[in-house]
Amino acid sequence: MECEIYVLDANVFIEAARRYYAFDLVPDFWDGLIWHANEGRVRSIDRVRKELEKGKDELWSWAKDFFSHAFVSTGDVDVIIAYRAIMNWAQNEKRFTDAAKASFAKGADAWLVAYANAKGYVVVTQERPDSRAKTRIKIPNVCVAFEVPFMNTFDMLRKLGGLGSQVAATSDDA
Repeated sequence: MECEIYVLDANVFIEAARRYYAFDLVPDFWDGLIWHANEGRVRSIDRVRKELEKGKDELWSWAKDFFSHAFVSTGDVDVIIAYRAIMNWAQNEKRFTDAAKASFAKGADAWLVAYANAKGYVVVTQERPDSRAKTRIKIPNVCVAFEVPFMNTFDMLRKLGGLGSQVAATSDDA
């Protein structure tokens, strides 16, 4: 059975750090991300790394010090081709405002979906699909348009079998 590979959106890190998996409350979550990244099952992209860097906070320090190896380049030709197709789709979608299209073009979201599309990976985001969205192009809507699988953090953790330290302890006990 082939393992899925998960590509994380910036909001996976940001919401976890600021809300339900704060560093001081659930350090196992952060250790688990590192463990799964070291196993090759979890990663993110260079452009998400740049978004996290803007925060210059505890999350950025963690990402720089412990997760840096898991931020991959979006410079591969297959990713660039997928990105062009996504941007063409976004620009031709009449339902989105010009401001939504411009914001989408500047951010990491199109690159995230392009990377997952080109590599056959799963996007992990806390965003939810919204077929009525006009002022923002949401990652799940792009994923649906390009048949890229997506899920939220909690579903990813279930698929991974939990946090890395728990998975490692279970497999070591076997």
